[in-house]
Amino acid sequence: MADRNDGALREHLVKLLTEAQAHATFDDAVKGLVPALYGKVPAGAEHSPWQLLEHLRIAQWDIVEFSRSEKHESPKWPEGYWPKEKAPADEKAWEKSVRAFKHDLKEMVELIRDPKTDLYAKIPGGDGQTVLREALLIADHNAYHVGQLVMVRRLLGAWG
Repeated sequence: MADRNDGALREHLVKLLTEAQAHATFDDAVKGLVPALYGKVPAGAEHSPWQLLEHLRIAQWDIVEFSRSEKHESPKWPEGYWPKEKAPADEKAWEKSVRAFKHDLKEMVELIRDPKTDLYAKIPGGDGQTVLREALLIADHNAYHVGQLVMVRRLLGAWG
């Protein structure tokens, strides 16, 4: 049975995942970037906007699927989490990746909001992880790499 603070915790997690709070959102970081810059790696950076977008998408997808299914198999680290290509095949590939990221984030939010989800129960097939831990991991990972995407955009002169 959920305690009286369970609903508040769930909503705090959802806000952490979906709202700006103290940083830029994913939507802020990807909106308005011109396709000519998707594959550009600015001086002083390691990755292009495309590589960061794809890494965000793949890692979040992996965490969501791990949280939902003990049969899920994660990609091999690190090569399975980072695209080799600096640029997407075309603008449609970029848009598809953005949509997939948003879809998977929505899936995690639904999992968190579902009162049947025990946020504290160990995830079957894991080694002690809980849905609460995985939600916090997504928030932390996304904030870090969205920040990198903002920095890359600044270095490319495409922010603000």
